[in-house]
Amino acid sequence: MIKKSNLIYKYDGSFEGLMCCVFESYYRKEIPMDIVSSAQFQTTFFPVKEIVTDFEKSTRVISSIPEKIGKSALELLKSAFLTCMSRKEMYMLMFLRRGYHYGPSVMNMLGDDVVNKVLKAVRYLKNESHLLKGFLRFSIFNNVLVSQIEPQNCVLPLIAGHFCQRYAEEHFLIHDRTHDMALVYRPHKYSFIPMASLQMAEPDGDEKYFRKLWGMFYNTIEIKNRRNLKCRSSNMPKHYWKYMTEFQKFK
Repeated sequence: MIKKSNLIYKYDGSFEGLMCCVFESYYRKEIPMDIVSSAQFQTTFFPVKEIVTDFEKSTRVISSIPEKIGKSALELLKSAFLTCMSRKEMYMLMFLRRGYHYGPSVMNMLGDDVVNKVLKAVRYLKNESHLLKGFLRFSIFNNVLVSQIEPQNCVLPLIAGHFCQRYAEEHFLIHDRTHDMALVYRPHKYSFIPMASLQMAEPDGDEKYFRKLWGMFYNTIEIKNRRNLKCRSSNMPKHYWKYMTEFQKFK
């Protein structure tokens, strides 16, 4: 019999670590009150159980997902892990419990609150990653393209392929200020690294010149009679304007 516990599972913040939490939940036949990463953990009066990442256990859980629920379910969960969904770990655990019970049909259970919440969060993740492929702006410093973003979701793994292919012969860095990480690329090789902060250098004369040109281009192609600020905000949310060259003021 499965029991609901007042335990809080604490894990290392990795996908494999979360899968170990799933393993522990099934092994102990309990549903924790919450699952929290070490980075997000705050002191609490509730009992805390630290779940150590064991790759043998995580591999067993991960390999069971496509076998019992389907490959699409595993891809969905990997994406869900990158979302900004509140208490995503608990939703992922409950999704898996439904999946192991109902099988592949869980993917179509849109009326279920847990399934719907996970699907909605992943849609938001994919939509944001799609937007940033168009909204991300680079500046050049010492022959390196550099960009900063503040996404709601952890989108770097989703946009990496796009920019690595588009700028295959360049050196570039994309810093995600929200999640304190960066995508670093040099020709035909990329990696994700922790990066808490990035101090941008003062742009040189050429950089300032081309920024100004881009701003002029953006303002010049506008058809005044068709200006629709509401439509612009809908298609280009203001959240992303902070790092977009065309919305900067130039001297």
